[in-house]
Amino acid sequence: MNRTDGLIQRKNITRESSEGVTKEQHGFDKKDDRVDDLEDGDSKETRLTLMEEVLLLGLKDKEGYTSFWNDCISSGLRGCILVELGLRGRIELEKAGMRRKGLLSRKLILKSDTPTGDVLLDEALKHIKETDPPETVQSWIEYLSGETWNPLKLRYQLKNVRERLAKNLVEKGVLTTEKQNFLLFDMTTHPLTDNVTKCRLVKKIQDAVLTKWINDPQRMDKRMLALIFLAHASDVLENAFAPLNDDDYELASKRVRELLDLDFEQESVKPNSTEVLWAVFAAFTK
Repeated sequence: MNRTDGLIQRKNITRESSEGVTKEQHGFDKKDDRVDDLEDGDSKETRLTLMEEVLLLGLKDKEGYTSFWNDCISSGLRGCILVELGLRGRIELEKAGMRRKGLLSRKLILKSDTPTGDVLLDEALKHIKETDPPETVQSWIEYLSGETWNPLKLRYQLKNVRERLAKNLVEKGVLTTEKQNFLLFDMTTHPLTDNVTKCRLVKKIQDAVLTKWINDPQRMDKRMLALIFLAHASDVLENAFAPLNDDDYELASKRVRELLDLDFEQESVKPNSTEVLWAVFAAFTK
């Protein structure tokens, strides 16, 4: 899960210019601007979860599946789950103590077992609640991904995460469901049907590192900060930057690298920080 090499090499993707497109065409309105600023993950106005946004970025629009070569998105989605639970006030890190334990050494503990209403989140929350002694963020990403050599921990694996998230997006009218034949087998795919939602997501990310760039991570919207980090960790951030012209692409990439190079330990102790976020970021860049 080492993502310290920065952004991946830019792919030769046909640019789809969004110049001259109005806010209405992108699906923006005053309500959407409010949603972007919300940090209360339980708000009914937050239409997509972090997991759904990262998956949507990774799905090929017409084909309806993620790249077969992407081996990062699985763990990235589990990171999204932990961040969502942290933002919703369900989990937190144990106190650093007198010895000032580092983010990756501190255990993840239950803060509230109130159900979130999201099946995946509640399943992960149940595992965290029932685990004694507690485990670290790094361990939970591995357990939820099924990437552990400990057979006793395999029961923590969240299965069919991509398919379950895709079905959520189908229910929300963003994707549809089809069957495709790949010579030796049939596969369920989920092509894009609501292009406005994906355009809005892509533009939101582009704006965050370009026209609306805030050169202070503590003042950035926590949800957007997490989306940038976890899209990068999932190797899908490139898909949001591909339509940019060369100058904007270079500037966006530079600013993302600045975020990746932050001292997460220092950021986590600043006022109003959500420590779980920084612990998850640290787990993907260690």
